[in-house]
Amino acid sequence: MPILEGQGVTKYFGGLAAVSHVDFHIDQGEIVGLIGPNGAGKTTLFNLISAALPLSSGEIRFKGQKLNGLKPHQVCKMGIARTFQEIKIFGNMPVVQNVLVGATFGTPSRMTLADATREASQALEFVGLSAMNTAPIKDLTLVHQKRVEVARALATKPELLLLDELMAGLNPAEVSEAMELVRTIRDKGITIVMVEHVMKAIMGICRRIIVLHHGEKIAEGTCNEIACNKTVIDVYLGEETHAGS
Repeated sequence: MPILEGQGVTKYFGGLAAVSHVDFHIDQGEIVGLIGPNGAGKTTLFNLISAALPLSSGEIRFKGQKLNGLKPHQVCKMGIARTFQEIKIFGNMPVVQNVLVGATFGTPSRMTLADATREASQALEFVGLSAMNTAPIKDLTLVHQKRVEVARALATKPELLLLDELMAGLNPAEVSEAMELVRTIRDKGITIVMVEHVMKAIMGICRRIIVLHHGEKIAEGTCNEIACNKTVIDVYLGEETHAGS
């Protein structure tokens, strides 16, 4: 049984369908890429999965349990964590306290402060930032702030992690390091869905790719299948190639 599945997932903003009748499934242990042009509905789909937005119609199930009507904190405690396209941090707080928020409020069972602090420290060590745990997060570079967001998500002990443009704004060396981090997270047994425009990352680590355009799913398949799909080339990959030429 898939760990996550959606049927007829739809979200309207007024008369505009940001996501329209999308069916999808995510299997346990996969790294799945979610791609498409700007405005395709990728982040909206993440918002629907994480309950930041309510569905207009359709159904999303996590481990067989319907998510419709739940609140974000309930979905998080079920085992779904996420990062954000525009990083969400508490700028004046130290790094470790940013991660402590996840360990304190996002885990399925209540922790003591000592246990939550230990979980936060372990998450920071996992992403390679244990040396920065007392620094104000606003003083960190973009790549390190993104890693703090990943650590905060991991501190909630998720089974499914939604990564929204983790690689955006990173240089090639940082992208390679981020790709390795994603693989290592998957190796811990955490299933990953990643929205990403950096095709090197998508093609390099994803087992399967889902493509959205104008809120609709237009393709799904392996990296090779998507790279050769004429519709995807016309609406997205062709754009990327032209932009880089």
